[in-house]
Amino acid sequence: MPCLYVYNKIDQISMEEVDRLARKPNSVVISCGMKLNLDYLLEMLWEYLALTCIYTKKRGQRPDFSDAIILRKGASVEHVCHRIHRSLASQFKYALVWGTSTKYSPQRVGLTHTMEHEDVIQIVKK
Repeated sequence: MPCLYVYNKIDQISMEEVDRLARKPNSVVISCGMKLNLDYLLEMLWEYLALTCIYTKKRGQRPDFSDAIILRKGASVEHVCHRIHRSLASQFKYALVWGTSTKYSPQRVGLTHTMEHEDVIQIVKK
């Protein structure tokens, strides 16, 4: 199981100590009070938790980049359907996907298609 060590209050110790802690494997040094390195912490959390972000799109509208669906890496279209509504997968006809998981955009895919980070999906029901 992956582990990430987060050291806070680095503004209260010497630079040599900060450097020593930062060089340890699986470590992130931050200062919440001074807001130092918080963006790197967030990036490392996404990587260690193996999360991916999927955006939805309604037909005839632009993708909704303000509200993402967060899933584990390797999630399929079926996982996205279940996250939206538990009965959506049974009504599924096909999906259009834009992003790095497809050869061309949009590509028509089925329930088993594997989604990648920041893909956009439009689901078509029966």
